[in-house]
Amino acid sequence: MRLGVFGLALASASTSTVAAPLPTAPKTILFIGNSFTQGAHSAVRNWKADTVTDLNKAGYGGVPALFKAFAEQAGLNYAVSLETQGGKSLGFHFDERRQLFDRPWDIVVLQEYSVLDRARPGDPTAYVRDVGRLTSLLRARNPRVDVRLMSTWTRADQTYQRKGHWYGKPVTKMAIDLRRAADIARARTPGVARVLPVGQAWNRAFATGVADPNPYDGLSFSQLNLWAYDHYHASIAGYYLEALIVFGQVAGIDPTTLGAQESAADELGLSQAQATALQRVASDELAAHCQN
Repeated sequence: MRLGVFGLALASASTSTVAAPLPTAPKTILFIGNSFTQGAHSAVRNWKADTVTDLNKAGYGGVPALFKAFAEQAGLNYAVSLETQGGKSLGFHFDERRQLFDRPWDIVVLQEYSVLDRARPGDPTAYVRDVGRLTSLLRARNPRVDVRLMSTWTRADQTYQRKGHWYGKPVTKMAIDLRRAADIARARTPGVARVLPVGQAWNRAFATGVADPNPYDGLSFSQLNLWAYDHYHASIAGYYLEALIVFGQVAGIDPTTLGAQESAADELGLSQAQATALQRVASDELAAHCQN
């Protein structure tokens, strides 16, 4: 069901015998990002790639394919596309790839490089600039485009390894800093609608015991590892949580309504208990986010 906390209401079904309305055109949604959108280092990367349009023709399904699967299970019609390149910033997509997506879109999700600036980790300067450039381009094609910024997760390697910029700080800190940068970019860019709190959902999963906060000291019994083997990218569970946040906020539907029988989780190897736990984390984070 759609819930008011997500800003939308589900119209009640009609029991009349009038003819069904003509099908409407699908909403278009574009994901621009890098390996964190691709689902790199997990089975998510190429999963259901035939259900989405990879503008680079690299054959990725990734988080966009998970979003598509959730939407279909909820009875929603989205035409989903992605334009991604591993290890690149939003500036790369504007400078090198904009001809691929310079067209009208209904919704666009922008995902920045994991530390924001490779040379100056944590510095939001280039991020803010590139969000502005991309949003201006997108609004020129559709003034009503819904642009959302994805705030991603803490990298364990950046927190627990001495070379990391966030070394010695709480595991939640990097995600908090990334969220602060996204909030700055949103505040300074007319046309950016919302921030997708993916990193905050990861932090909530740590706080509630759903996920283990430190993969370097061994995993606690029954807790999920949200990171992949490199302690940098996400695992299947981590990308599943990412996609749940996107789905819940963009579609305005409580992720817990997907339920234990949600098909993507089953196909990717998550148990029903794991899927429902992640759905609850996403639901609670989105509810808290709406209240902020």
